[in-house]
Amino acid sequence: MIKVIAVVGPTAVGKSDLAVEMALHLEERVGRRGEVINADSMQLYRGMDIGTAKLSEEERRGVPHHLLDVWDVTEPADVASYQTMARERVEDCADRDVLPILVGGSGLYVRAVLDHLDFPGTDPEVRARLESELADVGPGVLHARLAESDPAAARAILPGNGRRIVRALEVIELTGRPFTATLPDHTPFYPCAQIGLDAPRPELDERVDLRVERMWEKGLLDEVRRLDSQGLREGRTAAKALGYAQALAQLDGELSEEEAKAATAQATRRFVRRQESWFRRDPRVRWLPYDAPDLLERALNRVEAALSTSVEDPGEALVDIATMVPRGR
Repeated sequence: MIKVIAVVGPTAVGKSDLAVEMALHLEERVGRRGEVINADSMQLYRGMDIGTAKLSEEERRGVPHHLLDVWDVTEPADVASYQTMARERVEDCADRDVLPILVGGSGLYVRAVLDHLDFPGTDPEVRARLESELADVGPGVLHARLAESDPAAARAILPGNGRRIVRALEVIELTGRPFTATLPDHTPFYPCAQIGLDAPRPELDERVDLRVERMWEKGLLDEVRRLDSQGLREGRTAAKALGYAQALAQLDGELSEEEAKAATAQATRRFVRRQESWFRRDPRVRWLPYDAPDLLERALNRVEAALSTSVEDPGEALVDIATMVPRGR
């Protein structure tokens, strides 16, 4: 029997709204209340609301939401810490006979909760040395080194992503194993019903563009200005978040408003492609069209069927519950 529901998929596809609707209707369908556990790495940051499309209290409609507003913007993201916190919430829900709904588009954070995944420690001296080298020679040189020691990791990490390159090289040095050996392999930690929301790329691109426009209309620049006074620029993770990095550049006069919005939309579309690639690799996700008129009913059917099966991976027994969406668009 499942212990967790997961709602996954790319940015701007409607995951948060579906999770709330499911939580509100679970009790009448399966006799258990639902609560939401956040799996969006940027929504963990306190005060990062508009740029992350964090649901307001009113939009949560009384459904308890866990792991929002956990970290200050000066703190680096820490998926190992998140794993511990999220699993504590899952166990707390189980103790209260509540079904937790894990929702978000941060693939590694989702996998950290659902799958057997251990995180190698860090060594401040090794990390400082690699970061110093990154500052001196740039990410290209380090990426080439990564390609020699772990070609699969180098293919998965963009050559310009210095933070992830440094982490991969650090893990290799500390463990003596390829970085890819530490990545999730879809071995479940929790029995889970996973629902993926899918949208055709042209429609998803339009939704991304609309979201970016609304971010600025709702006051993203004021939000970033306030967070800047709280140390946003000091944060290795938060300052680089989609929309926030571009808004900082606008405040600094490096970009006009239109340029900042265009850069945010472009970067978000690239991120969406990576999200789709990540989640599509997991055969346990059952995909539903984001705009299906009976979306809630189909999602609840998926959960109801998963609760009635006793196999370790209920996804294997439910291939016919939701039609897989083809890759081609």
